[in-house]
Formats: sequence, structure tokens, C-alpha cells
Amino acid sequence: SSPDMDNNAPGSGGKGGFGSLFGGSEYSNTELAGVPLTGMSPLSPYLNVDPRYLVQDTDEFILPTGASKTRGRFELAFFTIGGCCITGAAFGTVNGLRMGLKDTREMGWTKPRNVQILNMVTRQGASWANTLGSVALLYSVFGVAIEKARGAEDDINTVAAGTLTGMLFKSTGGLKGVARGGLAGLALSGAYALYSNWDHIRGGSSSSLY
Repeated sequence: SSPDMDNNAPGSGGKGGFGSLFGGSEYSNTELAGVPLTGMSPLSPYLNVDPRYLVQDTDEFILPTGASKTRGRFELAFFTIGGCCITGAAFGTVNGLRMGLKDTREMGWTKPRNVQILNMVTRQGASWANTLGSVALLYSVFGVAIEKARGAEDDINTVAAGTLTGMLFKSTGGLKGVARGGLAGLALSGAYALYSNWDHIRGGSSSSLY
């Protein structure tokens, strides 16, 4: 055969062939040797990144100018009041069911007994939800007021707000009631402050040993 036919044969490295008929160009195996095939590369160059550049040394969120990194007492007041109301309602429901079953144990499983138990459950649930919600409301109001007055947010605000809440909540019981309520509020708020700073206290005590 002639050299022209050999150059145009399929699989040859020449410029002829069917590829030239459609305007394309053919490449030899030597020219394709350095071109990586799709899906055959062991690692994409876009994934070859130093992991040190992936470490976040700063916050991921951009805060407005003058905004605090943590939510203040006013933002947490709604969550506190709602959570106490739900907790009180759940506790009151369980307590009402217990009291209803106890008071009507001599009655059979009749409709009057079911109605009486249901009334006890709803009454106790509403009462406990109102009580804990009122305490949470007083605590939140005192906490926000003390924070604005002092211009700082720390555990002193928590203890002071808890003490004032207990005193005002038991103010109808006279001086003894005020004293008992203040001591109860002081104990509960102090325990909460101690629990919140327990890791810091343990860290400080362990470091002082060494």
C-alpha cells in the first residue's frame, strides 16, 4: 500500500483519518502520555491543601458593632419564663394525677371519677405553671434591672436577683416569710452560680496544687 494510505489508517499517529473529516485533530500516544485521565488521578489538586489553613482561630460569626458574644438576661428572660411555665405545668400534671388517684381510690372507674381526676390534673397543672412562671418573671425582671444598674453581668447579679425574688415572692408572709424566701433564693441562686463556675473553680484549685 502507498504511504498515504498508511498515514490515514485508523490508530495511526498521522493527521488524517476520520477525525480530520469532522474538523478534529488526532494526537499520538506520546502526546497523550502526560495528560491525566478523569477519575484516574489519585488526588485532585484542589484537595491538596495544607490543613493548617483550615483551623479557625477566630469566631465564625460576624457580630454587629457593640454586640455581645453571649446573650444577655433580657434575651434569656423569655426562654426562662417559658421553660419554667412548661416545667410547672408538667410537674403539676403529674402531681394532680397522683392526688386524683389517691383521693378517688375508693371509687370505681366511673365517669365521675374520671372527671374528678381530670379536674385535679388541670387545677394542679395551672397552679404550678402560674407559680413557677411568676418566680421566673420576678427573677428575670430583677436580673435585668440589676444588670442595667451595675453595667456588668456576673454572678453577683444572679445571687442578688435570686435573693430579691425569694423575698418578694414570700412578702405576704410577714418578716419571717421575707427572711425565709430571701434565704431560699440566696441558696438556690448561689448553688446555680457555683454550678456554673464549677469547672473554673476546679481548674483553679488543681493549678494551685502545682
